[in-house]
Amino acid sequence: MTARFDAIGLVVSDMAASVAFYRRLGFAFPEDADHQPHTEAPLPGGLRLILDTEETVRSFLPGWRPPSGGGRTSLALRCDGPDEVDALYAELTGAGYHGELKPWDAFWGQRYAVVLDPDGNGVDLYAPLDPAAE
Repeated sequence: MTARFDAIGLVVSDMAASVAFYRRLGFAFPEDADHQPHTEAPLPGGLRLILDTEETVRSFLPGWRPPSGGGRTSLALRCDGPDEVDALYAELTGAGYHGELKPWDAFWGQRYAVVLDPDGNGVDLYAPLDPAAE
């Protein structure tokens, strides 16, 4: 038997809000995803991003409760360039999403920013400052 990495799963409190957020980032969820208890979007390399509502998780794990405190999960999205990091950050925060970290030129050579999804999960936006270096 060989286990293989297949998907990233997130538990969401509001499916419609989460689907809308991730669609803004280019994730291709099915048309009716915002009304479903479980949905999936394909990722590069054959992986999937899976969203399940809190109610779905409690249907098979009745004692489950959302974690409290700071986030421990983040998704990282590589942008085409530093200008795209700035533009995407501005678009998302302009739409009302929480900007956790404004775009900055990180010492490790990337334009880097963080926006939180509707459940407080970090979504890192980054691009190499020098495309020739990567």
